Amino acid sequence: MEKRKSEKSASDPVKELEEIRAISEKRGKRLSRRRLIKKLVLYFSSAAAVLVIAILSYFFPYRDLLPALAIPMRGEGETRIHFIDVGEGDATLVEFASGDALLIDAGCGDFLGAQKILRYLRGVNFRTLSVVATHSDGDHCGGISEVLKKFKAEKLYLPVIPAETGAYQRMLDAAEKKDIPLGELTRYDTIEDSSGAYIVCLSPHAIDETDENDASALLYMNVEGVNLLFGADISSVRERRLLDEFALDPTIFDSGDCKVDLTNIDILRVSHHGSAYSSDGEWLRLLNAEMAVISCGEDNRYAHPSEEAVGRLAANTKEIYRTDEVGDIVVTISNGTYSAQILGKR
Repeated sequence: MEKRKSEKSASDPVKELEEIRAISEKRGKRLSRRRLIKKLVLYFSSAAAVLVIAILSYFFPYRDLLPALAIPMRGEGETRIHFIDVGEGDATLVEFASGDALLIDAGCGDFLGAQKILRYLRGVNFRTLSVVATHSDGDHCGGISEVLKKFKAEKLYLPVIPAETGAYQRMLDAAEKKDIPLGELTRYDTIEDSSGAYIVCLSPHAIDETDENDASALLYMNVEGVNLLFGADISSVRERRLLDEFALDPTIFDSGDCKVDLTNIDILRVSHHGSAYSSDGEWLRLLNAEMAVISCGEDNRYAHPSEEAVGRLAANTKEIYRTDEVGDIVVTISNGTYSAQILGKR
């Protein structure tokens, strides 16, 4: 009897181990089911949240809710030029003394850049707005579609060489939806304001343009004798070509009564964000600019501006402002003089 009892006792731990394993497997399965349920709940909750946000954004775009930036009021009779910090891209807003406005490029249209442009425009009290896309690259025209969606533009000026990109097509679609008249700016085309200020396009020519950068619109502006040049993305190749033409005839860029004085530029928007392949030394010596503005982004992939271009600018201009360092800059022109104010990073 004792021998049988001993054998029975010896078999109990094996059964207990099997029972423990069975219980563990059941618990493991329950935990796995709970984890799966939690994952599914989280997934469907996230999907529902995204759907709700998408629906709300469609009917109530979040950008409509963003507050306007605090921009100082323009004084009576003043013309102002705003160099807007949109990262790696160009965006310049001209407020004419008449109350009309001209936006020259609008950055690349990324999340931060697009909201910056819209908030800036809401902070400026203009009467009408026209838009110029100097270049078909996204860092110039990418943000224009958002501007056209929110503001009724009088006209959109397109570059002479289009681009087969999503950003460019969105710009065209936005213009078509609002029935905005389209045009181009080539040499001798002008934009004249009722205040007396005028803009003359110096480049490109209407024909034989193949390089997108050099086909970007180079714009000269005169306000009460203060001269500005907006460099777009032209390279040193185009700058030297313009130099050769100027050497033949200093009045070659005049357009009717709209005279162009390239030897006395007060404010220069530097070509191609300060690329090493622009801002030729001889070209800068001709312009003799007092103030240069470089539109560029912090830690951008193109390393703009280059040390070479900055060195040439430093040797040929009195002041250099960089949007990646100082943020937004506004130049006020009144009674034939101008002053620059740094509005900063915002």
